[in-house]
Amino acid sequence: YQLFSGGGAVFYNPGLSGFFKLGIRDVLEDYRITGGFKISGDLNSNEYFLNYENLKKRLDKQITFYRQAILSGGGQYYISKLHSHEIRGALKWPFGDIASIRGSLAYRNDRFVTMSTDFPSLKYPNEYLHWVSSRAEFVLDNTLSLGPNLYNGTRLKVFGEYYKQADRKNSGMVILGADVRYYKKVHREIVWANRLAGGTSFGQEKTIFYMGGTDNWMSPKFNSNTQIDYNQNYYFQALATNVRGFDQNIRNGNSFVVLNSEMRVPLFRYLLNRPIKSDLVRNFQVVGFGDLGTAWTGWSPYATNNPLNNETIVSQPFVITLQKQKDPIVGGYGFGFRSRLLGYFIRLDWAWGVEDRVRKDRKFYFSLGLDF
Repeated sequence: YQLFSGGGAVFYNPGLSGFFKLGIRDVLEDYRITGGFKISGDLNSNEYFLNYENLKKRLDKQITFYRQAILSGGGQYYISKLHSHEIRGALKWPFGDIASIRGSLAYRNDRFVTMSTDFPSLKYPNEYLHWVSSRAEFVLDNTLSLGPNLYNGTRLKVFGEYYKQADRKNSGMVILGADVRYYKKVHREIVWANRLAGGTSFGQEKTIFYMGGTDNWMSPKFNSNTQIDYNQNYYFQALATNVRGFDQNIRNGNSFVVLNSEMRVPLFRYLLNRPIKSDLVRNFQVVGFGDLGTAWTGWSPYATNNPLNNETIVSQPFVITLQKQKDPIVGGYGFGFRSRLLGYFIRLDWAWGVEDRVRKDRKFYFSLGLDF
């Protein structure tokens, strides 16, 4: 989770970067040590991690250290840099080959550093946030791989998290979520993929979910016109994707639900009944998709006090609140192409969004990553 930026700033996306990972393991693969770093294009927002795993017994043990730096505007006259450090210990107990329960405890330190561009910013002190958290989850995965981005079966994750600021008494945040994916082989390598995901946060602090766009969207756009309820005491922010046809933040709130459906056709593998040497041609896929989702604040997306239906206009000496009735559910449909190039799985999507039963102009998405 990223720290809440206030909505005026775009949700931080690392963009194109270089990722390097190295690992060692023993002959029996009982112990693994993995480390890596990611260098961003601006050489400021870099990431590092180091991971140790003990898989000798049935109870798997894991310790991970992670560090991230984000350079962003911290105000009108200065620039701030956020350093996040997290150390997490995790345990995993498998019931068999397809199901397991997992638990973890973590400590996270967020440090805000004001970049010294003048004398006042030089004197500005650093700020710190100290978080402790716990996480429990159930994971099931009986899918069989038919190729890159092609599966047959079901996979799901149900989880709960608790966050608390270690140096504050009146602090506490609970996050609950689930992600269920079902893949059906239609004919040979053609797969119909479906996903239902949702999450909610509550407590003294909350997480805001920005809905819209895709994961790992290159050159993302953020919709600053959608109202945000600043009375919710948001501390973290996260994306609720995929809802193609819109920019990020077409809907927002402390809860979200999203439904995705895709028909994935590996065109040349399906048509040519012979081995294909080219990795780009062999993994080329044509995809038709439909997305549906909403994010809201409170108990119901249709509540009249939802910030989606209220707009505040400040024009001294008047403060005017406009009440509107917008459909909280948005959807999108379209088509796309997938393939693997230089080791990266590339996604190209053209989508039309539908809001309040009105079809929007077509949007193009270029993103990286497998599955949804």
